[in-house]
Amino acid sequence: MDSMLGFLQITSFTIRDFIDIALVTFIIYRFLLLMRGTRGVQMTFGIVMLLLFYVVTRYYRLASVQWLLSNVLTYIVFAIIVLYQSEIRRALADIGKTSYWSHSRRRGKEGFEEIILAATTLASKRIGALIVLERDIGLRNYVESGIALDAVLTYDLLVTIFSRNTPMHDGAVIVHRNRVLAAGCFLPLTLDPYLSKELGTRHRAAIGVTEETDAVAVIVSEETGTISLALGGKITRNLDSDRLRVALHDIVEGRANVLPSTILGRHPESV
Repeated sequence: MDSMLGFLQITSFTIRDFIDIALVTFIIYRFLLLMRGTRGVQMTFGIVMLLLFYVVTRYYRLASVQWLLSNVLTYIVFAIIVLYQSEIRRALADIGKTSYWSHSRRRGKEGFEEIILAATTLASKRIGALIVLERDIGLRNYVESGIALDAVLTYDLLVTIFSRNTPMHDGAVIVHRNRVLAAGCFLPLTLDPYLSKELGTRHRAAIGVTEETDAVAVIVSEETGTISLALGGKITRNLDSDRLRVALHDIVEGRANVLPSTILGRHPESV
């Protein structure tokens, strides 16, 4: 309280103070954006409640509980690193992205039609598929888990890879611009406890890789034959070729960092 009263008694307010407050506000704002829609929200709330409980124990001088919490809070920094490891990785990746310092975010569009045509064809035959488009954050770790191809992106190649008789059918295809980097890749599964139980491993892998990176994933359901799109840990289902085309162009060209509202608004199945 003495520190707060001393701060309020400051009579001079300089431009340095304004910049200082603005930077703190921006950091808090970016932190809240980073936590939004993730498990970090619940974990942050739990940590805040623990700290408030510690303040209460000090106020009422509950020695035993205070001793216990003091020893627990000693390791809070290590707990934060463990609990927020995915959020920390994503934040550092966002800071290091060249798109932060440059406006040249346009990507090659040569392979869009090949992906859309392949997705609609596979959907009509109820053949499952998972196509991940690499953006600013590299996917080399996931590329190395699959079979390296480095081939030109074509409709025939995608349909062949996801045919039921091929060993690469169950893995993901990773695409960079108009090149297929690898097939049969393993992706991290999302741990979101609120995700619909209707979504299988393929959809959970698509959400997982988009939680960790800024990639966009196109998913074809083997059970229902529907096309879905995942970005930023969110997924929109039941897309047709036209809406998929609009969404891909908006996202990859940098006009959208989340699923376009026109897509979300038409499909309440989004989760």
